[in-house]
Amino acid sequence: MNKVIGYLVLLWCLVYLPPRGVVAQPPRSEAPDSRTQPIIDSAMTEAEAFAGLDPACPPEVRARQKLVTVTYFGFDDKLHQGQLVIDQQLEQDIQEIFRIARECRFPIQSVIPISHPQFRRNGRWDDDLSMQANNTSAFNYRVIAGTTRLSNHASGRAIDINPMQNPYVRGDYISPKGAAYNPQAHGTLTAEHPLTRAFRQRGWDWGGTWETRQDYQHFDKPRIAEE
Repeated sequence: MNKVIGYLVLLWCLVYLPPRGVVAQPPRSEAPDSRTQPIIDSAMTEAEAFAGLDPACPPEVRARQKLVTVTYFGFDDKLHQGQLVIDQQLEQDIQEIFRIARECRFPIQSVIPISHPQFRRNGRWDDDLSMQANNTSAFNYRVIAGTTRLSNHASGRAIDINPMQNPYVRGDYISPKGAAYNPQAHGTLTAEHPLTRAFRQRGWDWGGTWETRQDYQHFDKPRIAEE
């Protein structure tokens, strides 16, 4: 009997104990769940988010802007975390719309303030660089391209989403360069898309319905004077 027990003990040691000189490793934990630990696309401080702001921006406009954290699914189908600078009055709208985007798994390339160094040219915020990177952004104190009129982005009351899938189109001119509007493509906005309907139900205008040109990426909600 003792020989049998000794044999069983020896067999157990050979099977379950590590070789001499080898340290047993603890069980490997599962990979982090991207649903609860999003990939960080942007984690700027407030100072960084407003660095390089055009000095012509009035102090009262700057005071209304808020750095808002949002989460969304990327084109990799993983949860991401980004930041948006928007008029503080619109924060609830934005959070509700991003919630809807997550529910329908609408992919967004990135959401990074346009003040980030990768979107600066000669130290100034550059909308073209942000669009070319397919970045979603909001506040940018600038005029409407080709005019001297301030854009609604200049007051933080406009947002551009996935510019490469939702370009600005005027005749044969398309911006950003290399973009194409295909209503069937992932990340593209259409009149019936849940995201577009969510914006419009909350009083936002969509550039996809403009008559002389279409700006499919663009939503804005001008401020009412008595607010």
